[in-house]
Amino acid sequence: IQTLPSNMTRIVEDSGKYYIWRSFGPDDQHTRELWVDMGDLRHGQVRLHGILSNAHKQAARVVLSFDFPFYGHFLRQITIATGGFIFTGDITHRMLTTTQYIAPLMANFDPSFSKDSTVQYLDNGTVFVVQWGKVRLQGREKDGAFTFQAALHKSGTISFSYREIPVALAHIGSADHPVKAGLSDAFMVTSSTAPAPGQRFENFTIESDKIQNNSAIEFTPLPTCLQLHSCELCHSADESLGCSWCHVLQRYLNMFKSSFRRLIYKVCDFKVLC
Repeated sequence: IQTLPSNMTRIVEDSGKYYIWRSFGPDDQHTRELWVDMGDLRHGQVRLHGILSNAHKQAARVVLSFDFPFYGHFLRQITIATGGFIFTGDITHRMLTTTQYIAPLMANFDPSFSKDSTVQYLDNGTVFVVQWGKVRLQGREKDGAFTFQAALHKSGTISFSYREIPVALAHIGSADHPVKAGLSDAFMVTSSTAPAPGQRFENFTIESDKIQNNSAIEFTPLPTCLQLHSCELCHSADESLGCSWCHVLQRYLNMFKSSFRRLIYKVCDFKVLC
């Protein structure tokens, strides 16, 4: 894999076995296919977020029109940040950049610097796309404007598309703001009855040299408990999925990734399974 040219596909699995990712260079046809033309009405109505397009270090909550599967649980609300990422947590806080993010390029962007800088999004029922257009780094505005996208597909696929990247990630600097590209999820198990209670993290970091002008990254989700809709399917599933069927809620529960993750040990008796 190390000998492949930079414009060829790479396939890597994260440690949690939730995604396979592929990187595409400027010469790949799929790079052009993944880019969403926000001016093409066939993709759906585009919304220009006025506050985010004219602010620095701001975030706004958006409700999706579909349930988006992320790391083995469903999301219906996300938070778009001016800093080039989407926050997936339930409650916004000062540690927004630490975990629970979908980050095509997290950095200290300041859309308020120029009227040309915009944060736009669209949702057509099958894909949700956020575009950070012509945004510049605060204090380094002369370095040029960045334009990139994050697309969340109803199938669970995530794609990052990069049109303009004037500065390599390694040269951006993270003194004033974290610089990251990738996925992260986390949750807290606080019940004393839970096995090994505490905080859990899943992180997937993209190699910085894969992010350049006219490049793209695509994350394909691996099978999880979300595909199981009955006790019988749960019982026969691969044990590596880590799921259990809850008779009380009449649905699967991933003991580490369910959207009910803060309540499952209180609601369900995991000794009474199929």
